[in-house]
Amino acid sequence: MTNLKKLLGFAVLVGALGIAGCSGVSEEQIAQLDALRAEVNSLEKEVDQLKAEKTKLEREIAERNVKLKDCENMKAETKKNLEKMMGN
Repeated sequence: MTNLKKLLGFAVLVGALGIAGCSGVSEEQIAQLDALRAEVNSLEKEVDQLKAEKTKLEREIAERNVKLKDCENMKAETKKNLEKMMGN
């Protein structure tokens, strides 16, 4: 994420310097730059949302793994008890 921000920031800076170095900045160029900034912000929000969703899903998986382990332990204990009962 940080690398993406740095890369996009650098690209915007280089583009702005290139545009400003050749001639004055036109309204159209400013509008394009603003549009790029808005797109970067939108993409950063999307990345943050996806990271939050990933964290939520990882937590759910961990909870289900705990339940699965509990079920496996209960199954093993039940099997052991049945074997004891059948052996008597």
